[in-house]
Amino acid sequence: MDHSTSTINYLDVRISVQHGGQVTKELTINGVVIQSVELKCNDDDTPSIYFWYFIKYGTDKPVSIATSFHGVQSVAVLLGDVSLNGSNLVIDNLQMVAEGRYMCHTEEVTTYIDLAVLVPVLTPTLQINVSVPQEGSPVMLSCDVKNGTGPIEYIWQRTVIQEGTFPVEGSGSVIVLAAVNRSHTGWYTCTVKNAVNQQVSIRHYLEVIYGPDEPVISIQPYAISENGFAANEQEEVILNCIASSNPPCQYVWLYNNSQVYDGQMYIIRKISRSHTGMYTCLAKNGHLDTHTTLTVSLTVYYLPEGSPLCTAMSHNNYKEVALWCSWTGGLPLMKLQWLKISEDDKVTVSYSNATKIIKGEDIINGSRYTCKISHPALKQDILCSTTVSIPEEGPNCSAVATKLDEFIMLTCEWQGGLPLVMLDWNNKQIGDSKESSNIYVFKSNTSYNGKLFTCRARHPLSKETKECNIRLEAPTLDSSEDNTSILEGNEVHLMCYLQPSSLTSEIIWYNNKNIEITSDMQKYGMVKDNGWYNLTIHETVYKVDSGQYRCSAFNAVGNSSIVIKLQVKQYPAPPNVTINKLLYTRQRTEVDLEWMTKGLGQLTSFMVQRQTSIRSFPGPKRLAQSASWETVAKDIEPDIRGHKLGGLDPTNVYAFRILALNHKTTGFPSEVKTPADPPFNSYPAVIGAGVAGMIVAGVASLLVFQYIVRNRENNPREYRSF
Repeated sequence: MDHSTSTINYLDVRISVQHGGQVTKELTINGVVIQSVELKCNDDDTPSIYFWYFIKYGTDKPVSIATSFHGVQSVAVLLGDVSLNGSNLVIDNLQMVAEGRYMCHTEEVTTYIDLAVLVPVLTPTLQINVSVPQEGSPVMLSCDVKNGTGPIEYIWQRTVIQEGTFPVEGSGSVIVLAAVNRSHTGWYTCTVKNAVNQQVSIRHYLEVIYGPDEPVISIQPYAISENGFAANEQEEVILNCIASSNPPCQYVWLYNNSQVYDGQMYIIRKISRSHTGMYTCLAKNGHLDTHTTLTVSLTVYYLPEGSPLCTAMSHNNYKEVALWCSWTGGLPLMKLQWLKISEDDKVTVSYSNATKIIKGEDIINGSRYTCKISHPALKQDILCSTTVSIPEEGPNCSAVATKLDEFIMLTCEWQGGLPLVMLDWNNKQIGDSKESSNIYVFKSNTSYNGKLFTCRARHPLSKETKECNIRLEAPTLDSSEDNTSILEGNEVHLMCYLQPSSLTSEIIWYNNKNIEITSDMQKYGMVKDNGWYNLTIHETVYKVDSGQYRCSAFNAVGNSSIVIKLQVKQYPAPPNVTINKLLYTRQRTEVDLEWMTKGLGQLTSFMVQRQTSIRSFPGPKRLAQSASWETVAKDIEPDIRGHKLGGLDPTNVYAFRILALNHKTTGFPSEVKTPADPPFNSYPAVIGAGVAGMIVAGVASLLVFQYIVRNRENNPREYRSF
């Protein structure tokens, strides 16, 4: 027997000598389940006589499993494949039940061996709760091993292609990356290890989604101007944009806020002066629905064309006005100078653009300023003027929800004037300062309900800032009535009123089963009129349409609901009906039916029902009766008390009943009756028989008379008497 796979770990050995020279040895060893282990009875020569016993933990009863006389006992099969190697006990295919104390007794030595059966670890299962997390979010990695004797050691590793394998901090079965970042991207494995073996899990890839970062724009050929980049007319210009992102982002190029190209590299084959402007690279991460932008200015130099630009801008925290005159481009540069305002003014000559600073308090609203522009190509100097003014009234604030109420857009506008009015929200605490129009977009949340937003407007010609306010409010609903009732079959109108608010709200009606009412439900009709939202319920049904109807309003910062209780009532029960006549006609294919009402009550119509019994065998009592009532006449006018019914099969037996109706309310059925045969009348029968006899006699006489006339010439004697 090959025992090369046996594992024996002598963890502890204790030897003692008893009285009489008997030696006792105690050993502790480890074995591995399913593998082999060999238990030594004696380290010296093999004794001639020995006895092996097994003592299960928790019991004191030794069980004989092998002797030198009889070999391995049959009971040992529970421990595994047991055999003897000399006096040593060999257990192949070691079982878990083999764990316990073994005793080998000889004449000189008694050996006690405590055997621990170890279980190797299985291949662990590595799980990542979010395999594609967003940067900054928590991620948990767990390593689950189904079997194995402890203690178990966990070793975590991360592998990055072309970089290598790195250890991951953490020694337990679970590690948590509190705020995952892009550096955590890679293949993760978990190794579990115990005293028997170690196993490595299947690797799992953790891909961190991030970005895009702020783009970086490069331009070739590289040239700069005072405002950004520059290019010469007719050159090929390449604008390249790079933004770190996972997954790789998409690029869109905007020229002066208009889209001109999709792609990372935007090439202008022959740039012209018309290409001067602001180029924006917009990097979009479609997976995260995020984007970043970077805008650069590109100036194309060319010979002077067009007209010069003169304007005024705010300066020194809106205390001063900067008069700006510009006519860029051309070679040489344009020569510009602002004309004197007073004798103390100093004249400064500039090229391409000229700036003059004036205190706002020294400017009269509507003042006009002139810039003189000179150039060798000009026959004479030209003048460029601008007017400094502040627009009338003040800023205007508004709010609107966008993208299914996911975002709120605040807009502050104060158009006109020069310099343009600078606007900011909440004293620059949110958003950026912008001129003329400041739009601030933020994610909606119910916490903004009741929050006040203030837009501040600044202009050099105004000593004080001007403001406008807007308060975000959840919708508020009112109703003309909380309870209403109606008789069954009529239509009812439920109304709720949405009070004016800074945000547009959506109104949804819910029926008495709390199901949203939509326009395709024919049962209902919805109309909006000056803030009132009307719900019409057609053809109301008792009990079916009664209940609570809810009008709900939703906007970006909250919601509101009101409940209107509707009670659909039945019309009063009609009077009871009794049948006073029900007769077959002679042929039994029709019946004449008459009835009368009993008691008080209103009614709108009558209805006749019948039940059919088919004769299945000869004889009057062999009937097969139908289980249901069939309506054979309805909408009978309320003042009618009789009706004739046809289409009957004479071989069948019918039963009839009458019901009175008051609109939708049906009264109790009348008693059930079967039609009677019509009464027998003998007088018409006798008269009929007499008439029939007279007709027969007359016909006979007529035939005799015709015979005599025709035969008179042949037998004259016989007919002389006639």
